[in-house]
Amino acid sequence: MSEVEVDTVGLAVGPEARPRSRAATATPRQVLAIVSVGICLANLDLFIVNVGLPNIAQEFRGASLEDLSWILNGYAIVYAALLVFFGRLAERHSRNLSFLLGVALFTAASASCALAPSVELLVLSRVAQAAGAALMTPTSIGLLLASFPPEQRAGAVRTWTAIGGLAAALGPLAGGVLVTFDWRWIFIVNVPIGVIALIIGWLKLPEVPGHDVPRPSWWAALLVTSGIGALTFAIVKANDWGWGSRGVVLGFAVAGLSLAAFAWHCFRSKNPFVDPALFKVRPFTGATLVMAPYSAAFGAMLLSVALWEQTVWGWSALKTGLAIAPGPLLVPFTSLLFAGRLIARFGAAAVVSAGIMSFAGGLIVWATLLGADPNMPAFVAGMVLTGIGVGLTFPTLMGVGAGSLPPSSFATGSGVINMIRQAALAIGVAIFVAILATPATMADRIAAFQRGWWIMIAITIAGFVPNYLFIRRRSDR
Repeated sequence: MSEVEVDTVGLAVGPEARPRSRAATATPRQVLAIVSVGICLANLDLFIVNVGLPNIAQEFRGASLEDLSWILNGYAIVYAALLVFFGRLAERHSRNLSFLLGVALFTAASASCALAPSVELLVLSRVAQAAGAALMTPTSIGLLLASFPPEQRAGAVRTWTAIGGLAAALGPLAGGVLVTFDWRWIFIVNVPIGVIALIIGWLKLPEVPGHDVPRPSWWAALLVTSGIGALTFAIVKANDWGWGSRGVVLGFAVAGLSLAAFAWHCFRSKNPFVDPALFKVRPFTGATLVMAPYSAAFGAMLLSVALWEQTVWGWSALKTGLAIAPGPLLVPFTSLLFAGRLIARFGAAAVVSAGIMSFAGGLIVWATLLGADPNMPAFVAGMVLTGIGVGLTFPTLMGVGAGSLPPSSFATGSGVINMIRQAALAIGVAIFVAILATPATMADRIAAFQRGWWIMIAITIAGFVPNYLFIRRRSDR
């Protein structure tokens, strides 16, 4: 182990980042408990808002599905763009204060979400939530690594990851319960948790100073945000305005120009937002090329299941949350208990292939067996298969992508994969919203869902190609 270690998001951990003494500081395990609040808040909102979306639509009756989708996509896009940016920016400043700032922003934004009188203000509040989450994530892991001795850091990170996975798994059930009272409670619940974390964190977290590193480019962060946002906007509005309409064409043009300018920055800058040299590593390239379509299908799946049960079958939010829960609950279970053993025995490419097949199999079950009449066994079977698929694929891709890089690039590479994952989630939601459009009859609605699932199956299966070309070939050597 080198003297300077690096975390998973972009924060160096070495002699300059060790905690300074304070009058009262937490033990390493207490630091783990405090910073886990951040990852819990960020992950809980991933599933909890999907379950609450139909109830939000009932209150804001003038809002279309396209408008409501930005409650999800605004969060995903901003989180994707700012994760790497804040991770690198936080290197220059106190980690404990940066973490507390992220918690404070997320908590205040959650209160704003709960009070939002319109969809527009709710979306803006969700954007602020995403900024808080993007600051909490890298600084929480930085505090964790600075607090634990080197031989215990890997275990601490696994625990931190598992806690985040458990929070995401509990999201559907928690959302179903809270929405039973009022959809605003899915945001209100964050406020007391965040306030308690702020008080305890202020009193107990150790001081971890920053160090002098180049500032990340705010211009590059703006370019990637506008590029992904414009692309998502154009896809969402295509059915409403027409694919050849001026607004949609302009959206695609802005997306293309912004992303091209972002790529130019990365290739020409001395301090690139994303280092192009990362993609010279074949397994890393393979992991990102599989992660993109898989995450797009995953984002569409999260939206589709909540909408299907509540708008086609007419189920309550609580019943919907209970039916969805088996899938996300299987993600940390599969990841922690089986993925590592299967990789050791069969190789990473085989595990990724199994995850792709399992996830696609769940979508096939829904596309072929679900109809107007409720079919709980078929729905749960699909959730089980998708949950197993996610548990096998996501952690394996993260391990392959980051693990194939030299230690000096591990942090940046992990941040890039997470950025691509979040951006693809938003694009997947946009594609599914465009497919659903505004069906005139229940038969049209069911046909649109089934068509959407088949398209997501094709997108998921597309991941076999980079898995074979970039990951399998390396493991066969």
